[in-house]
Amino acid sequence: MIAHLRGRLLAKTPQTAVVEAAGVGYEVTIAIPTFTALPAEGNEVALLVYTHVREDALALFGFMTATEKRLFEKLLSISGIGPKLAITVLSGLPPERLIAAIHGQDHATLTRIPGVGKKTAERIVLELRDKLQELTPAGSAGTSTPVSEDVLSALVNLGYQRAASQKGIDAAIARDSDSGKDFETLFRAAMAAMK
Repeated sequence: MIAHLRGRLLAKTPQTAVVEAAGVGYEVTIAIPTFTALPAEGNEVALLVYTHVREDALALFGFMTATEKRLFEKLLSISGIGPKLAITVLSGLPPERLIAAIHGQDHATLTRIPGVGKKTAERIVLELRDKLQELTPAGSAGTSTPVSEDVLSALVNLGYQRAASQKGIDAAIARDSDSGKDFETLFRAAMAAMK
């Protein structure tokens, strides 16, 4: 089993990374949070790896953080969720927001992820809400609220990148916690924070 991979990053896309280690190029499937954390091509990178073995294939899934890898493994433990859907879920929400949505039984947020329907969202919440305690940072309440979700959706629909939009929302709420209670106030504050 390959559990860790360190080497030179030969190529990267939002779905895959090719890492050269000891003269061999390993193609690793990744989620968006890992893609955004990768260094520029040609630099050294270290990835935590989950090796998925099937009769007809051997696939590697790479993660920058242990939390992301553990979430992936927890998602795989759910009946009906395979590696491809698990990576899609991790690409749809950053780990801390995914954990907050599961703890908060926020089915609406989960169903916004492509490929996750109502039944799958309910299954994710039912099976994982009591199994994620070790992944929840102490004292973190998360900034995911219905208002912040609406603002994030609006910004993404306007063409802003999801990660940049989330950072703007988080910065606005950190500056003034009351701004997170009203859509228009938070929207303007997040826009200002991204400039």
